[in-house]
Amino acid sequence: MAHRIIIVGASGYIGSQLIPLLLEQGHQVIACARNIQYLTDRVQQHPNLRCEYLDLENKTTIEPLLFDCDIGYFLVHGMSHGHDFIDYEVSLAQNFADAAEQSQLKRIIYLSALQPENHQSQHLLARQKTGEILRSTGITTIEIQSGIIIGAGSAALEIMTDFINHLPIILCPKWIHSQANPIAIDNLNDYLIQCLDIEVSNSLSLEAGGPDTVTYLQLFNLLAKRLNKSIKIIPTRFISPKFAGLWLGIITSVPSELGRALLAGIDHDLLADNSKIQQLMPQTLTPLPEALKLANHTSANSLQGEIWGFDPSALRRWQPDYGYYPKQAGASFTTNASASSLWKVILRLGGPEGYFFANGLWRTREWLDPLLGGSFPIRRKPKSDQLQLGDYIDSWKVIRCENNEFLSLLFGMTAPGLGRLEFSIKELENNTRELDVRAWWHPKGFWGLMYWFAMFPAHLFIFKGMVKAICKKAEKEEKEEKEEKEEKG
Repeated sequence: MAHRIIIVGASGYIGSQLIPLLLEQGHQVIACARNIQYLTDRVQQHPNLRCEYLDLENKTTIEPLLFDCDIGYFLVHGMSHGHDFIDYEVSLAQNFADAAEQSQLKRIIYLSALQPENHQSQHLLARQKTGEILRSTGITTIEIQSGIIIGAGSAALEIMTDFINHLPIILCPKWIHSQANPIAIDNLNDYLIQCLDIEVSNSLSLEAGGPDTVTYLQLFNLLAKRLNKSIKIIPTRFISPKFAGLWLGIITSVPSELGRALLAGIDHDLLADNSKIQQLMPQTLTPLPEALKLANHTSANSLQGEIWGFDPSALRRWQPDYGYYPKQAGASFTTNASASSLWKVILRLGGPEGYFFANGLWRTREWLDPLLGGSFPIRRKPKSDQLQLGDYIDSWKVIRCENNEFLSLLFGMTAPGLGRLEFSIKELENNTRELDVRAWWHPKGFWGLMYWFAMFPAHLFIFKGMVKAICKKAEKEEKEEKEEKEEKG
């Protein structure tokens, strides 16, 4: 049976996985996210797919999107919001629930987290309260409680992968001996899709896990073996989960708030009882070693059509031990200059004006490249005034270009990792624009991480000055152009 489905939180890991699967089955899908650009980058266009901006903090925008939908997937969490994410997450759930009560939704499918006995972290408490709010609508709600998900892009898996790739020795809290039965992403997706049509008379909560039970220490070792890495893991009682969360933000690229929330939820055993969900929605569960193998094979493929899929050379340079989630540094500035004026300045990048700020540092890095095994600097500019994919600006290659909106340049010098430089122009209220200049870096191993930290202070200095310089130039040129027109008129 074909459904009209709304997915709230569609730009996240699970949402972006579900969308193509639902479309293949002939369903109509409205994919909603606050970061609409990120969503549209991750999914392919389809006649049965609508991507819509949605901020759950704004109650008035929710109800119109629910019109004529019969199924709602609620895949939102607030772990990256900060210390008050419980109140934040609960308020989002309440806003959605209020709108759902006025809609034609017949079923809500909610992905939650396992709730270990005699333990309640802030993250898990937020997940529990969200489920209670959704069930209070009176709409049949199926809550699937999952532990660790094994799949390329899963935050928990990528945290472990980053540690294994970047450090030969890992100091861990004692919870490394806690047990879990991780579930393969394909199995979880299958459960979520089967929830569409299973016959249930009341709301219910189901636990979902994989067939194999391991400690986190064993999981680290299995993953290291799959990645052909040699690591030594030392559990110690001197590292608390809170301190480990701070350490995560340094070693991995997963946001520290998200990392701390995940760690707080796994300092106890997280074992799912699969008996009930398998009785309702039977399927063959993927063994853990096979799930890790599949995740490793699909990691590079998942990048295509997203960030690097715009350029074949980037995909050829990508290696499995690069950090999946990138490090980043940049700056934003608000200006009255028009998007076209900002764009005109950006297009002069690499010319006589160089990089608009701290050109000496930019040129120094170029001349250091031969010492790192690269080539001597080459001055290159596009042949026309309109940038095209594949054009070069010095060593940078254009891999994405949207006039007056967005420019992405592939890092072309030699370094242990893969990076890009992005310029984005966003329209704000009161006839203003925000220009953001940002570098993204996927480090390769320990030295890729060290390279990033060595460059980070310069990045903070350079981008702050660069974004302001571009805006000031655009404002000045716009003013001069206006004065010139007035004189002629």
